[in-house]
Amino acid sequence: MAAVRRAVRAAALTAGVLAGVAGLAVGAAWLGQDALVHHPDRSSPGPAASVLDGGVDVTLVTSDGLDLAAWFVPPAPEVRDREVAVLVAPGNGGNRLGRAGLAELLAGRGFAVLLLDYRGYGGNLGRPTEAGLALDAEAARRALAERGYPPERTIYFGESLGAGVVAALQAEFPPAGLLLRSPFTSLAEIGSHHYPFLPVEALLRDRYTVLDHVAATQVPVTVVHGDRDDVVPPAQSEAVARAAPRLVEHLVLPGAGHNDAVMFGPEVADAVVRLADHTVGGPDQAVESG
Repeated sequence: MAAVRRAVRAAALTAGVLAGVAGLAVGAAWLGQDALVHHPDRSSPGPAASVLDGGVDVTLVTSDGLDLAAWFVPPAPEVRDREVAVLVAPGNGGNRLGRAGLAELLAGRGFAVLLLDYRGYGGNLGRPTEAGLALDAEAARRALAERGYPPERTIYFGESLGAGVVAALQAEFPPAGLLLRSPFTSLAEIGSHHYPFLPVEALLRDRYTVLDHVAATQVPVTVVHGDRDDVVPPAQSEAVARAAPRLVEHLVLPGAGHNDAVMFGPEVADAVVRLADHTVGGPDQAVESG
């Protein structure tokens, strides 16, 4: 009988320890979720003109009073000006310096480009949250409109987390087209994929419900992703593409991971060209490629 009591006490102690560990893990995830979602390079990348030909430093003023540094790049002078801008909303890491090559490719194809850096990124003050990033993107949209590029002459380009940002922005300010690079379906689903042992749905403060926004839009959409993405499962990007009522193109880059160079390269810039050709005075016809 004593042996049974000892076994019961040991089991109870083990259960208590496991419950405590689980509680600590959940508490740590709740307190540290911003650091899990956002990985900013907080350093300033310097003047735009030192990196990009014709690059201009601009200040985006958010409705909650932040001044955000960003870069504007005009179309390259040697190519036809498409009179269309691309608003680039980046992913959750780095800063605008890492997107300079993409901006150069787009400018070389006749687009004006605004490289957004969110609050807390690229020398900007503030703490990134879903609500805050929405205000940052709205400030970028407003800055482009002031330069002569209203939403109907702008392509919203959202990279990974940025897909969530522009998917929400387009619901209020519909653009000419929406290019989603490596989009997830929702932050809860991507979080559950990476942390299956946590109650992610209950813990998350931010949501980024990309698929819901895309399913409800009439904006023409292009989805681009790699088939070897180990950050956003390709199945989630595929689901976003299937949900788009006006899918222009679903481009799958074979062998490409989430942050491989090809994801910032000419094939992606060419997809922006095709989206613009289909949406700004062109036909509306879906293309499946990859």
